[in-house]
Amino acid sequence: MAYTPDYLGYDTPKLGFGLMRLPKLEDGSIDVAQVSEMVDIFLDGVLTYFDTAYVYDSGASEEAARKALVERYPRDAYTICTKANAWLGSPTADQVKDQLRISMERLGVDYLDYYLLHAIQDNNQQAYDDFGLWDWIREQKASGLIRHWGFSFHAGPERLERLLTAYPDIDFIQLQVNYADMEEPSVQARANMEVAAAHGVPFTVMEPVKGGTLANPPRAVREVFDAAGEGCSYASWAIRYVASMPGVLTVLSGMSNVEQVRDNVSYMSSFTPLTADEMAVVAKAQEALAGVDQIKCTACHYCTDGCPMQIPIPDFFKAMNRKLIFEDEADALRRYRHTAESAGVNASDCIQCGQCEGACPQSLPIISYLARIADELE
Repeated sequence: MAYTPDYLGYDTPKLGFGLMRLPKLEDGSIDVAQVSEMVDIFLDGVLTYFDTAYVYDSGASEEAARKALVERYPRDAYTICTKANAWLGSPTADQVKDQLRISMERLGVDYLDYYLLHAIQDNNQQAYDDFGLWDWIREQKASGLIRHWGFSFHAGPERLERLLTAYPDIDFIQLQVNYADMEEPSVQARANMEVAAAHGVPFTVMEPVKGGTLANPPRAVREVFDAAGEGCSYASWAIRYVASMPGVLTVLSGMSNVEQVRDNVSYMSSFTPLTADEMAVVAKAQEALAGVDQIKCTACHYCTDGCPMQIPIPDFFKAMNRKLIFEDEADALRRYRHTAESAGVNASDCIQCGQCEGACPQSLPIISYLARIADELE
């Protein structure tokens, strides 16, 4: 089986608005006024797909979507996706199922265009099975509350093959794909795309710029793109690369300010796939990136929710990457010390309980990374 010319999403604009990393005010709340401006620019670019989740920002993401989007535009002007999570916070089956009702109330909609079982991994699929969520989500589609269903995925091709074989009526899935992770053992983007293609299942793309890393890549990668002479942003190379893949429904970009939206819309509102020469440029960038030491964190913050020491793990990783990727030890030290002082905790305070590693979609060795940061930056 392969993708038919009219697969689900073939005519969907290939940039989606990811609502995971929205701008914040000084008090920590979401800047709804700025998000509203971002939504306006996005929709003016003839782009329509919005993606959030029940757990994003403890529900504030969905509420911001209601205020900035749903209450300001007619329902047929956009499509929206949200997700049910069966593992963060150890919910019961009834609590997970009630997330649909709560999400729809937060969003202010009476149906969802897309609905996903959230972030399935090797260590959490059993919860989705035990709670009977596969049959439950089918029932929600049959009732009309959702139009299309599937799951977002953070595991390998063998598990994906089993799931797509077991549930052949799945409408779409969500995969992590970017030019840095095509062959990455913990992600296996290329292999997962091949499984999806074999089943003819379209997919939305998450982390196309790898948590922002590819929007400001290492110097060796920047030099490759600069030499191409196209004058495109580094983020545009990353997003256009994955948007050029067969079977893509849309590519989600977690935009955090107006400038990022303007840049993305400038090249994606009238998107055309990369040429063979442009693909060759990305291949050179991949080779350059492979030689750079870095912590491949996407700053999803799943690791921090249950940390007994409340260590700001992604922020410490971001500081360390200033040393590893950009060779700026002074800035790495400054960022680390500022974060540690603000949080009142150091990397060395890790008690090695392993909660973070069990929650990490990237399967990062977080404990050993924190030990390294403690050794090099404290």
